[in-house]
Amino acid sequence: MIQRSFQHVGHDFHVLACRRQFPETLDLIASLRENPCQLELNESLDTHSEEPESIMSEPAKPDGPPITQLSKSQRRVLGVLVEKAFTTPEYYPLTLKAVTTSCNQKSNRHPIVNYSEDDVLDVLDQLRELRLVAVVHTGTGRTERFRHYMRRQFTMTEPQLAILIELLLRGRQSAGELRSRASRMVSVGGLQELRDELTGLIEMKLVQTSGSLERRGVEIDHNLYQPAEDALRDTELGQMVTDSGTPFQPALQATTHSQLATEVPPTDNTRIEAHETSIEQLRLDSRKLRDELEGLKAQVSRLTDLVDQLRCDLGG
Repeated sequence: MIQRSFQHVGHDFHVLACRRQFPETLDLIASLRENPCQLELNESLDTHSEEPESIMSEPAKPDGPPITQLSKSQRRVLGVLVEKAFTTPEYYPLTLKAVTTSCNQKSNRHPIVNYSEDDVLDVLDQLRELRLVAVVHTGTGRTERFRHYMRRQFTMTEPQLAILIELLLRGRQSAGELRSRASRMVSVGGLQELRDELTGLIEMKLVQTSGSLERRGVEIDHNLYQPAEDALRDTELGQMVTDSGTPFQPALQATTHSQLATEVPPTDNTRIEAHETSIEQLRLDSRKLRDELEGLKAQVSRLTDLVDQLRCDLGG
């Protein structure tokens, strides 16, 4: 009898020690006993952080059929989940209310939408069927939270994921805009690094462009449009590329410089070269100022995200 009592006391101390060391694990086990359906995400105990790409021993194999198109609402909801995982990991995974608020925010979004929680929940269910999103039941509460599974469906680097998500949230944009905006999620060192990452996304058929990545004024967009949207977009891009009046068309610029070289007397070449050097320097200065401005915009965007998330948590 005394021996059994000591065994019982020893067991209690063991459970207490485990609870102090692994509280979320024991809470999850207790929750699963009450509701076995929550086993959907029991492999993700640390639900407040994204698994770093560097610790993955091998590329993730796609879980299900390849994803080649998404609806507007699916792109918005999925983009929000990945964006917040990068920018506000302390609040991730997201509640339904947080996802809805983030979808409808006015910063870093195009177009602006006004989804209801029911709308967002329907889209989340669709993304779950595509194995792009899953439900998380954390050990700190019983409210359902949602996380993305982009890394399970696509094998890409962290910068590539940030670039793709920026395109899902805002649509077509220039290389400079894309680099500065994606950098609020993951650092993208410069335009050459951006081109390298985009090349991989183009090979995966996830991104399309209006021309060569080396061409000045090239515009970049994702390639997950539905057929009706894609047809309309192809028409717009075709007009942009073939219109001889487009200011960024290389052929027009080449002709103009050739004419200048022919018509200007040789004695004025030195003066022309000096002017061209000054103009090029002004362009470099302007580009530097533009990059600094975009960096400031990215910082303001992150602060706006934090304020929106805080307002959502406070019930505003």
